[in-house]
Amino acid sequence: MRFDGKTVIITGAASGIGAQAVQLFASEGAVVYASDIDDEGGKTLEQETEGEVRYRHCDVCSPEDIRQLMDGAAAETGGIDTVFNNAGAGGTRAPIDEVEPEDWDRTMDLLLRSVAFGIRYAVPHMKGRKGASIVNVSSVAAVGPGYSPTTYAVAKAGVLHLTKCAATDLARHGIRVNAVQPGFINTNIFTSSMDMPEDMVHVAKAVIAQMSSNAQPVARGGQPRDIAEAVAFLASDAASFMTGASMLVDGGITLGPRHSWDPDTPTMFEALEAMEKQAQSGG
Repeated sequence: MRFDGKTVIITGAASGIGAQAVQLFASEGAVVYASDIDDEGGKTLEQETEGEVRYRHCDVCSPEDIRQLMDGAAAETGGIDTVFNNAGAGGTRAPIDEVEPEDWDRTMDLLLRSVAFGIRYAVPHMKGRKGASIVNVSSVAAVGPGYSPTTYAVAKAGVLHLTKCAATDLARHGIRVNAVQPGFINTNIFTSSMDMPEDMVHVAKAVIAQMSSNAQPVARGGQPRDIAEAVAFLASDAASFMTGASMLVDGGITLGPRHSWDPDTPTMFEALEAMEKQAQSGG
């Protein structure tokens, strides 16, 4: 098994991508520290997942919580081999001309600062560990506007650059640092910050699932397991020659405008050709 005897830390582990990653790493022999603020969900995951899973409460907006998570895991197992900085949510949806300072800061704390301090407090326990690896969650939103609200996109672009900078800082310790960039994945991230009744949340999730299946060349919605598999690869010895890299797992949504892959969407040139034919026919 790829992670037999390894100690793995996963934040935002109680649901979605995090939960799938917990199950995957645990099934391949790792001792997995699954952390979240959702204690009920985290404890259920601990009880129902086959393998060694230890739930720990951790609010990644609190650097002290992160430090205690890392120190505690290392004290129990002797060190840390892999960290998956996954915790996050949608953050503020306000455009740049309306966002309030406290909402900006809260989103940055959750999505960017948490990754920085996840690395900061894990590294002392990763030095000298063969195959030590950190994987951060960025997003397709990091590559340009249009995929998410502005503050989220800026934070995820920061994660992408932080990944590269951390990879250079930590190369001397033999620690690899990479990122994964999910596309539209069917998780709770889109609905968790919405103020609506639970029955409407279920409807919203169904609408999102349908929309996401038509949003990119791969004609299905992205699933949390798709990202968990990519993370496991980046953390494994199979990716031992990769650091400072980012893996797009987006169903091809960033390949180009819809007309480049959808034959039913006319290109600009096709529209012009249609006008030309109309003119030639005297229409």
